[in-house]
Amino acid sequence: MYDLPHHKEKNEQVIGEFIAQYPFAFLSGCDASHKPVATQLPVFIEEEAGRKILRGHLMKNTDHHKAFVQNDQVLVVFTGPNTYVSGTWYSNPHTPSTWNYMSVHVRGIIRFLDDAAIIEALKKISLHFENYDQNSPTIYDNLPADYTQRLMKAIVAFEIEIHAMDTVFKLSQDRDLISYQNIILKLKEQNENGIRIAEEMEKRIDQLFSI
Repeated sequence: MYDLPHHKEKNEQVIGEFIAQYPFAFLSGCDASHKPVATQLPVFIEEEAGRKILRGHLMKNTDHHKAFVQNDQVLVVFTGPNTYVSGTWYSNPHTPSTWNYMSVHVRGIIRFLDDAAIIEALKKISLHFENYDQNSPTIYDNLPADYTQRLMKAIVAFEIEIHAMDTVFKLSQDRDLISYQNIILKLKEQNENGIRIAEEMEKRIDQLFSI
């Protein structure tokens, strides 16, 4: 991850909202032989007893499950919208083009929960992603018992205690005001990703340029 101060997001609330908005993350690590593994899955963040924790579940007996059992050091990557930014949009067009994007990297220790804890974890996870709608037919408590019994045999719940968190919100913060405003205008003419990045840039323009 590029360690450039002007591309860092330091507001913890903004980071938490970003993770909640883009919960489908890359969970990666290495097995005992240092072979890299990765999977994509939804996770959510909680604070418990002063600790920040990610929670989720994955399928048992997969290569990544076995690797995480052997090596509990993991990296979780959350990614948001991203878009190409042409150098021709700058006040000085003789400048290399670039890419704007937002990403949060979380490093921590993964711990797999025992069978008794899986049910509680699945209840929390299903409620969380169903916006705590107790009447939703897909939350754990409303699923058929025979289905949940089969489900329990195929998955394992986990929690990740967060040890470090890093961010890159690369949103042209290092450009001059004229370039910054023109990039926003150009991105609003692009696809959904471009429009979302333009909206994020607009949120920061007063702070960056005191206008």
